[in-house]
Amino acid sequence: MTEEVKKLWPELEWIKDQTLRDKTARTWEKALERSVLTAEDLEKIPFTLLCGPDLKVSFMAHKRCVVHIARASAEKMNDFFGSDLPVNMDIVISGAILADVGKLLEYELDNNKKAVQGKYGQYLRHPFSGVSLAEECGVPPEVCHIIAAHANEGDLVKRTTEAYIVHHADFMTFLPFKSRLIV
Repeated sequence: MTEEVKKLWPELEWIKDQTLRDKTARTWEKALERSVLTAEDLEKIPFTLLCGPDLKVSFMAHKRCVVHIARASAEKMNDFFGSDLPVNMDIVISGAILADVGKLLEYELDNNKKAVQGKYGQYLRHPFSGVSLAEECGVPPEVCHIIAAHANEGDLVKRTTEAYIVHHADFMTFLPFKSRLIV
């Protein structure tokens, strides 16, 4: 695992399965290799292009928040539901870390260093490119399912429990910015 990815994602250490942790990290390494975005850019660019130019929350602040919320939600579900609805923590954490990895291929920077949807992103949204990157790195289908189903595209498939957790953690930290009522 590169130092760059370790610095971006200290939450990788929460994944107990070393093989899954390595494959999750490798997916981020591959995305950074192929992207015009740098790790530093991810700390500056907005997490979405759908909320207008005034959004100040960075890509990494949003992503790390999603991972923390997904982990806490999964822990509480395991505490309260136990074997009636077991949640695989490693799958949730890996899926939350990888959910938006495809945005590194979807986004470009314009002449003013502002994030915009690039030509590639106009054809393939991040759930598709994210799954492609993850599969290339040997990420298991349970995690690829989360990447594929975390956004609106996932409304057309039956989600696993882990995918529901990541989907809702992602949307609960996105929708308030998109539809904020200012009084």
